[in-house]
Amino acid sequence: MVEMERCLPRMRGSVKWFDPAKGFGFILSDDGGPDILLHVNALRSFGQSSVCDRAEILVSVQQTPRGLQAVEVLEITPPADAIDGAQPGADLPEEVLSLPLEPARVKWFDKVKGFGFGNVFGRAEDVFIHMEALRRSGFADLQPGEAIALRIVRGERGRQAVMIAPWETALDASENEG
Repeated sequence: MVEMERCLPRMRGSVKWFDPAKGFGFILSDDGGPDILLHVNALRSFGQSSVCDRAEILVSVQQTPRGLQAVEVLEITPPADAIDGAQPGADLPEEVLSLPLEPARVKWFDKVKGFGFGNVFGRAEDVFIHMEALRRSGFADLQPGEAIALRIVRGERGRQAVMIAPWETALDASENEG
């Protein structure tokens, strides 16, 4: 990942809205002030192509002629009410939360249908990805070919993702194990 200048100010806020089709959205700063432009390129550098509305976010910002713009995403936390008012993942048993993050790519995802599939590297079997797993994890959508990390359980019809994380999360976890 490209390291950004360290002198840029950081701002914490919440995602007002983000449209993956348009490739941008806006952040409401916790400190007030004007909206902060969030471009998909800043998200991609973080390892995501989308983020759900109301997610908490920490970004480095720069002033441009058109206003504040996020240049680096440092942290994303799904909204507290993503799953019935509970904290993200609180609805999952501890043994599921302790499952390893497996590096994968999105095969396809249809937001209208509410599901899609991914492929874990080195495995032929597809992994089912439901919209609830996206919401629980703070994603709004997934793009074909997008690199992600998945916590996977075996369901009645095969492997199913229960949580999704940025690609780098799986890489960081594997480095810490080795």
